[in-house]
Amino acid sequence: MKLSIITINRNNAAGLEKTMKSVVSQTFKEYEYIVVDGASSDNSVEVIKSFESQFAHLSWVSEPDSGIYNAMNKGIRMASGDYIQILNSGDCLAADDVTERMLEALDKAGNPSILYGNMIKCFPDGRRYVDNGYGGQKVTFLLFYLGTLNHDPTYIRRSLFEKYGYYDENLKIVSDWKWFMNAIIEGGEKPKYVDINVTLFDMTGVSESNAALVKEEREAVLRQTYPAALLADYERYADPIERYKRLQRHPWALRLTAFIERVLFKKEKRIDKKKNIL
Repeated sequence: MKLSIITINRNNAAGLEKTMKSVVSQTFKEYEYIVVDGASSDNSVEVIKSFESQFAHLSWVSEPDSGIYNAMNKGIRMASGDYIQILNSGDCLAADDVTERMLEALDKAGNPSILYGNMIKCFPDGRRYVDNGYGGQKVTFLLFYLGTLNHDPTYIRRSLFEKYGYYDENLKIVSDWKWFMNAIIEGGEKPKYVDINVTLFDMTGVSESNAALVKEEREAVLRQTYPAALLADYERYADPIERYKRLQRHPWALRLTAFIERVLFKKEKRIDKKKNIL
């Protein structure tokens, strides 16, 4: 089996039904589908059972877990596909042929260890925004310091979880970011990008409290993993570097900024020179 699609769910029967509909509608059928339900008290199990006859390769379990990453790890251990895609309850595949197109892209790219496409963020007011992640940029520590690789539209070679370990179950929200950091930044895996809209990501429930927890957990991981001297420069200069990169897309603005910087630098040198005259 080339691909295992894994859906994590807990007490989101409506979202689970939407997700399973998008998966069962795929034109390509030779994938393995795994649903890990966290002992839901709503009718999620009934939803799963209603789809059983429609999938060629469906495995599912409904039992207590200790959190989303524990459930993801459980699904990965159940999987037999060469590649893993995590598609959480409430999110959908963007089109009926997207799995077929992604698997074709995987072959054309030489079966890289990580292949990712676009994630469409769907807001409650109807707005949609195409997030292409890093969009084919060379992935660096700076990019991961400022952001992350989107999880939903990414195919990950299953053997990488044996090589780099599974998701850290002590984290609540950034374990996938930490895993990508381990595999790509420290392990040297080279993700490939394809311009395909892969998933629809439900932005309902995304809140400032999530952003605060992301910041808190990321900072804790960085402090535990990297030297303080290295992080000090990133804490101070990451945002200015990102602004400079944006300016590079507008040559006139870059030239103006460079001119102002030179004028200010020369002024500072003159002031320093006067201060140092005995």
